[in-house]
Amino acid sequence: MNRLSDNLRGALLMVGAMSGFTVNDAFMKSVSSSLPLFQAIFLRGMLVVPAMIVLCLVLGQLRLRHSPNDWKLILIRSLGEIGGTFFFISALFNMPLANVSAILQALPLTVSLAAALVFREPLGWRRMAAILIGFCGVLLIVRPGGADFNVYSLYALGAVVSVTIRDLAARRVSASVPSVFIALVAAVLVMVFAGTMSIGEGWAPITSEALWRLLGATGFIIAGYVCSVSAMRVGEISIVAPFRYTSLIVALILGYAMFGEVPKLLTVLGAIIVVATGLFTLYRETRRSKLRASLIGRVR
Repeated sequence: MNRLSDNLRGALLMVGAMSGFTVNDAFMKSVSSSLPLFQAIFLRGMLVVPAMIVLCLVLGQLRLRHSPNDWKLILIRSLGEIGGTFFFISALFNMPLANVSAILQALPLTVSLAAALVFREPLGWRRMAAILIGFCGVLLIVRPGGADFNVYSLYALGAVVSVTIRDLAARRVSASVPSVFIALVAAVLVMVFAGTMSIGEGWAPITSEALWRLLGATGFIIAGYVCSVSAMRVGEISIVAPFRYTSLIVALILGYAMFGEVPKLLTVLGAIIVVATGLFTLYRETRRSKLRASLIGRVR
């Protein structure tokens, strides 16, 4: 009964995390008409970083003594975060919220494929088939050559590539390095990058409405991160992880409610394919991990 309670708590935390991240995305998209890209990212960073420092201090995770290899991986992960933020927010400013969110759902597929190519992690034919079918779903969303296709569709794909690099680097960071500290380093570097780029971009006046929306984005992205970290520490990953796809449902609702966006049928079909293949990939990954753990237990 306790395990069921932990799994339910973990699932609810993951739903909260994905909802928080998606509401943050909606707030950021809502300031696109009044603030330039880099100014918006920089201002959000100015609000997020102090809160992350406080969170690190509260959790006792503000530790700087780590191995050179860990620092190298943290830097690589942060560069991936910078690229992901730039490409994702650029796409978000110029595409429907649900479309960008749907493309990002391909991450479990790209991380599995990249891990097999870079780290030689085993990848069976079933997962390989799921990845290929999932990429077909992405093509239905992006629709190269279609009337709705533009350069920002490629930016969304660039965000997927960048976040894949980020997640691969995170896999190799030692378990002793606190996760909130890793996120703090990335947040600082994203803020510095955006601040530097905003110098040449020019600044717009900050209205009270834009400020409140940035405060909203800050609050929800921090809440999302706290919930996501907590979710992975409560319950079983195989049960908790699939709930990350609730972000797409939230994006569809917010896209319609806030921006009047109605996704096309092919976009919805592509999103269903991507989510289904992602869930299958998670299932196969979990099954393989349990089998490996069982074999290790027998050897011991």
